[in-house]
Order: sequence, then structure tokens, then C-alpha cells
Amino acid sequence: MIQKADVLWLGIAAGVTGGLLGGLMLGIGMDLIVNGQPLGWLIMLPGAPLSGVPGWLMARRLAQQLRD
Repeated sequence: MIQKADVLWLGIAAGVTGGLLGGLMLGIGMDLIVNGQPLGWLIMLPGAPLSGVPGWLMARRLAQQLRD
């Protein structure tokens, strides 16, 4: 059975992992854009949506544990 602590740690881990992933993509993309490389837009723009993917994957794993 899933407890409150599991949901709490899921939120913390998803927030930290998503923040690191999104921040890394934002930083690298902005650096490329400032230095005149238009390729930076391809890295920077999907940073926000992709930062939610780790949390989504962790939540699916937790939901799978609930089903078992």
C-alpha cells in the first residue's frame, strides 16, 4: 500500500529532477542563442515540457505499485 511519505517523496523527487533537467536545457539553449547559434532554440523551447517527464515516469511507477 502506498503511504503519504511515498507521495511526498514523489513530489520532491519530481520537482528536483524536473527543475534540474529544465534548467540545464534552458541554460544550454540560452548560451547557444546568445552566442549566435539558432540551434539553441531547439534545446531551450522543449525544456519546460520535458522537465515534467521525470515526474510523470515516477508517478506511473508508483501507480503500478498500487495496482500490484
